[in-house]
Order: sequence, then C-alpha cells, then structure tokens
Amino acid sequence: MGKDIDTAKSLELARFTIQHSADTIIFHDSKGVILKANDSACGQLGYSENELIGLTIQDIDPDSNKKTWSKFWKELRKEKSITFEARNQTRSKFLIPVEVTVNFVEFDGLEYAVSFSRDITARKRIEEEKEKAFKEICRLREQLEIEKEYLYEEVIELQAFGDIVGKSPALQTILRQIEMVAPTDASSLITGESGTGKELIAHEIHSRSPRKIHAMVRVNCASIPRELYESEFFGHMKGAFTGVVRDRVGRFELANQGTLFLDEIGEIPLDLQSKLLRVLQEGTFERVGDEKTRHVDVRIIAASNRDLKVEVERGNFREDLFYRLNVFPIAVPSLGKRREDIPLLATHFLSLAAKKFKTREPQLNRANIVQLINYNWPGNVRELQNVIERAVIISQKGKLKFDLPKNNMDKIGVIDTGWDKNQKILSFEEIKLLDQKNIMNALKKTGWKVFGPNGAAQLLGTPPTTLLSRMKKLNIKKPH
Repeated sequence: MGKDIDTAKSLELARFTIQHSADTIIFHDSKGVILKANDSACGQLGYSENELIGLTIQDIDPDSNKKTWSKFWKELRKEKSITFEARNQTRSKFLIPVEVTVNFVEFDGLEYAVSFSRDITARKRIEEEKEKAFKEICRLREQLEIEKEYLYEEVIELQAFGDIVGKSPALQTILRQIEMVAPTDASSLITGESGTGKELIAHEIHSRSPRKIHAMVRVNCASIPRELYESEFFGHMKGAFTGVVRDRVGRFELANQGTLFLDEIGEIPLDLQSKLLRVLQEGTFERVGDEKTRHVDVRIIAASNRDLKVEVERGNFREDLFYRLNVFPIAVPSLGKRREDIPLLATHFLSLAAKKFKTREPQLNRANIVQLINYNWPGNVRELQNVIERAVIISQKGKLKFDLPKNNMDKIGVIDTGWDKNQKILSFEEIKLLDQKNIMNALKKTGWKVFGPNGAAQLLGTPPTTLLSRMKKLNIKKPH
C-alpha cells in the first residue's frame, strides 16, 4: 500500500514538473498531431491546452510540411533523438526562434514523440550583434587595406618631397594663402605647371585644416581609364561588371570627413562631370551596381596644369563645376619664377637623397649653384629633385656634378648668386646652427613674441606658422 502511494506521488511530481517546466513540452504522434502540451507551450504559443490538442506540428512550425515531415520522422526513428533550431509560430503569427530536441517514443505498439523547445531569442540577438560587428570589422579592415593601397604612393612621394622649402616672395604669397584657406571647408583650385608641387600645397592645406585627423585621398584623374572613372570615384558592388568579385569602396567614400585631392581634374570626361558636381553640391552618390544612396562629407581640393577657363570656353569643362571648384584659387609659379629658392631646394633635396641612398651628404659649391640657377627647369621642382638624386648617385666618390643640357641655360643668361668666390662653403650642420642662432636672436629681440606686429615672424619675414614649424624642427623652446 505504501509503495502504491509513493508511486502515485512520483507520478504526480513528474506531471507537475512537466506541466510547469520553463521549456515548452509537446507530445505528438507519428503524424505530427499534438496530443499533450504543458503550460509553457500554451503560454508561448498563445493557445489553451484544449486548443492545441488536435493541431499539428505544421500549425506551429511554418518550416514544416507533409513532405519534410515524412523525411523527419524517418530520421527520428533511426536516430531516436534529434536536436535542431526552428521557429515556433504563435496564434498571432509571431515567430519565435527556438532550439528543439525531439525524442522518439514507442508505447503499446504505437510511435510517438516528445519535443522540448527553448526560446533562443536573446541568443539569436547576441549572435546577430556579433555577426553585425564582425561584418563591420571586415568592412573597416577592407577600407583600411584600400586606404593603404590608395595612399602608399602618395605618402612615399610626400616623404621624398619634404616640407615646403623656399623664401621667395612668390612662395611667401602661397603660404599666406594656405593659412587663410586651410581652416575653412572652401574648395580650392591649385593651378600651375607640372612638377611645381601642387600636391604638396594640397597636402599642406589639409594638414593645417580641422580635417587633418582623417585621410587626404588623392585621385590622379589623368591615369584612370575612361570606363573606370565612376567606379574609382564612387565604388562598385560585387557583380556590377565582369570580373568584380567583391564590393569596393570608392575614393569619395574613403575620403569621408577628410579631403579629396583631384589631381589633373581637367582630364575628367565631360559626361562624368555632372555626377561629380552632384556629389559636390549634395554630398550624395551611388556605387556602381547599387541603388542605395550614400552620403559623404568631403572637402575638395583640385589641381590642374591646364587653364580651366579656356577649357570652359572650348566646351571641354563644365562652367558650373569650374566655379564650384574655384572658390579659392591658388596659382603656383614655375621654378623659373622663384630662382632664389633653388639653393634652398637643392640643399634640401641633397639631404634627402643622401639619406635615401645611404651616402655622405655632398656639398654644393658656387659653380653648382650657378649651374642650377641658370637652368630653365622645364620640369620645375620635380625635375630639380631628379637631377639632384642623379647627381648624388654618380658623384658619390667625387665632386658633385649636374648633367644639365647647355641649350636650356643659354635662354636664361648668368644670374649672380651673390656668392663670393672666397666665401666658405658651409656644411648642412653649420647651416642648421646658423638658422637656429638667427631665430633665437629674433625671438630674444622681440621678447619671444612670434605673432603680430613687431613679432619674430615679421622680423624674419616669414609666416608665423612657418616660424613655429622651424622652431619645432630645430627644437627651439621658450625658457621657463
């Protein structure tokens, strides 16, 4: 008698446990007809137990049908227990992600199954957030890789070219223009012959602007095949055209919140100029093969060795685009119009070349200076740098010699450098010490006042920012 009571209590406990389990528990037959359901199942699905009894698994699982059920039951009979993820559909058609374990049961010669399912909504949400974060990491990594690819060449060129060097009135005018336009978001059009350093001017504007914490991305408009302009500027989606196996970020998107430098902008085809104008005016674009409109915040600096006003008159360049770019024009003079900068530039490039080729820094003599100053320089500063590097290579064990065609010198005539033939040739270290001493004298005389009237910058005839840059480079600090 006592054993019967214990058995009855055990059965009652088992029923109570099943009925009040946090997991949904459903008993059904081999046809999927529901025979029994616990409170959790009823609560989750929105039915009473009597309403659930008689429904089929297909009524609560939208991914199950008669065809898949036959295959599922065959596998269950074989495996005896199967665990999988599914979706439970409530009475109001709301879908709940669940993890289900179904166990096969034989009783009185008939086949049944009992399924245990657990709501995994929270887990799914975490997984989706992780997947979203992973995709964002992949996107950023891809963008960084593309940025590295885009900027590598520009970084190397700028490192080779160095800071803006010179003291000519023409260069001082440009430096003042840079100071004025850099803090703004105004578009700027830099014009000048090839090799005059237009990209260096653009980089200087960017580096002094609030956008300097972001990238300055360069587009050489003259080197892009006509059919790839839109893809280069705006990017493309996977499958947009033959051979495209992944999405790609365009230059505008890459330069978001930074600066986009459009070098040789006069080379852009006329039919693309309208799309470029739209981005400049509205800040919106679409990737090739994508309908999604994207927004960017980009400052534009353009450069050209052409006279774009003439190109507008000829119908080769849109007038509205020209005025959109030409908000703040900067004209970079040829090297022939700033000859007083040639000795400083030559000294600068000699130092860079010596480091590049890991050799001793050769010294410029008076004959070298005269030869450089009296050359026509059709290739401007870029040509000067190339000539210096070539001279360092071929003059490593002898005197510095420049291989310059004489016919280009005959057009100029000899220019007096102001150097006395008996004047001592200073080493780079001696020049540095003299520069340091000269700046210190100016600062002491003005009471360490850099800016404004009667300041050290005015006394030295240089922009205050240039003076501050030199002070930093020479490690000149105001004494406490």
